[in-house]
Amino acid sequence: MPDHLESQIVEVFRQVFTEQNEGGTPPELNADSILLETGLDSLGFAILVVRLEETLGFDPFVLSSEAYYPRTFGDFVSFYQANQPK
Repeated sequence: MPDHLESQIVEVFRQVFTEQNEGGTPPELNADSILLETGLDSLGFAILVVRLEETLGFDPFVLSSEAYYPRTFGDFVSFYQANQPK
């Protein structure tokens, strides 16, 4: 069962996907889903990160001291989990 943080990320992803793809159906996401194959372009991912910051109250890409480029949805969620404020 996904944790609360992952559920929030999935929900915001679905909202952004629908907005960016004119009401299209978001893909089913799992840990192995390749981010570049989810239907969001770079602008869509930028919007996703901003919306997640608004929803969650933090941006792990700002908090992390290293540049990080997640490849899969699982990597993306894990990065949020590892870098959330304590």
